[in-house]
Amino acid sequence: MAAGNDPLAGAAGVPVALILARADNGVIGVAGGLPWHLSGDLKFFKAQTLGKPVVMGRKTYQSIGKPLPGRPNLVITRDRSFHAQGVEVFRDVAGALARAQALAAESGAAEVMVIGGGQIYAETLPLARRIYLTEVHASPAGDTTFPDLDPAQWTEVRRDPPVSGGEGQPDYSIVVLERGPG
Repeated sequence: MAAGNDPLAGAAGVPVALILARADNGVIGVAGGLPWHLSGDLKFFKAQTLGKPVVMGRKTYQSIGKPLPGRPNLVITRDRSFHAQGVEVFRDVAGALARAQALAAESGAAEVMVIGGGQIYAETLPLARRIYLTEVHASPAGDTTFPDLDPAQWTEVRRDPPVSGGEGQPDYSIVVLERGPG
């Protein structure tokens, strides 16, 4: 199906993708951060998002602490007093996605990347065409989760062998899923 005819691609015809690391128990965050530090996952994240608009919630932005270089940063918040240099601020997901898709179309980016957090993922999951998923082979405590994905809706198109997370860190696997029947 051509991107222009894809109902999941939005008005600008640019697909929406989610990128996240999720533990075996569904945990994606704890106390505003990640419960692990996986340098290989961070490199994968950078490679997949560079040059593409990134959409995130305010708490995710604040956990990063600065705009991610080399990509337009769009932050969603209901806090009307929130402003940050180097980012565009939106009050809702629809506005942020519309702007991100326009930016992607202008720059030729293949997709818009949603990078968190939990509430933003929940709102954008029904619109996503692709998910870049780092499966973290551990079950840490956490306060933010991502749901199990329905295999009837998602097809695995890539799975890398498990990689060591390094000393004191869990192993992980990179998986790419696309919406559609298996």
